[in-house]
Amino acid sequence: MRVLIDTTYAERAPLTGTGVYVRRLCEELERSGEVELIRVANRRRRPPAGGGVGSVRNLAGDVRWTARELPRLAARHGAQVIHHPLPARSPAARPAQVVTVVDLAFERLPECFDRRFRTFARLAHRAAARRAQAVVCISETTAADVRELWGVEPRRIVVAPLGPGQEPTPAARAASERGHFLYVGDAEPRKNLGTLLAGYERYRARAAAPLPLILAGRASARAAGVRVEREPTTERLAELYAGAVALVQPSLYEGFGLTALEAMSVGAPVLAARSPGLSEVCGEAALWVDPHDPESFARGLSELECDPALRGRLAELGRARARAFTWARCAAAHLRAYSLAVSGA
Repeated sequence: MRVLIDTTYAERAPLTGTGVYVRRLCEELERSGEVELIRVANRRRRPPAGGGVGSVRNLAGDVRWTARELPRLAARHGAQVIHHPLPARSPAARPAQVVTVVDLAFERLPECFDRRFRTFARLAHRAAARRAQAVVCISETTAADVRELWGVEPRRIVVAPLGPGQEPTPAARAASERGHFLYVGDAEPRKNLGTLLAGYERYRARAAAPLPLILAGRASARAAGVRVEREPTTERLAELYAGAVALVQPSLYEGFGLTALEAMSVGAPVLAARSPGLSEVCGEAALWVDPHDPESFARGLSELECDPALRGRLAELGRARARAFTWARCAAAHLRAYSLAVSGA
């Protein structure tokens, strides 16, 4: 089977969760030998413009790429399936189409998203999912949301949990002493970084020798004890995971929880705000806190710093839990989705 996959977003933002998903999925699909994978990308796509004329120009370019270029490339390569890793649709394309839905955070937490984006996503993404021959959801949480909020038929949904994205090298594991708390991500409102920072400030006020908090990714803050690692390389991020006393995941909503899985896979305890997607991934292998209460975060940070037995128990549970999530299983689920799409086209 020939599958054409749009890697535009992954090439533009390779270290994001979606970027990691696309890269690792493609590697595993090619390793499987079950499909002939054709990677294509819109190399003329400009960076995000942050609104205004630039965003309108980017949207027009995206529409042209999806409506014209993808069908043309699919025809040239004889593709039987077009896979859109973000919800999109090529109306004129003859092959079956598969879309991936990562989460419906903008539906569950509309107050955390720009109104214009919400409106566009609700119309365009929902329409793409409803019309696709198969819809890949990266968790049961997202699958339930897609059924409930978008009315997608269960028979067209395939759940494909991800595998861990960052794996420390043996050198990183050997060299790293666990000596910091770690946050990985950006500062968009649903990530709830402000509550974490308020909790960390309370923790610092009480601790005799407080551990630093490292913000890795696109988040930034100026506060005592907070260090920023802006968009670290894959190797550096692996080192940060390997050296973390705990990963702190304060997000109000996640469709999956890739950073938590990455932490568990290397034995870093997870301190997390409870939400459906994170609960699905972590189970009992996390210390859960109230997402709206800085004091709850402060207590959790103190517990993890001061209780080696707790850290050890969470590390053991996390490693065991993480072993159930692999890219081979993720790829196998995608193969089922491609077969479903072709049979239903």
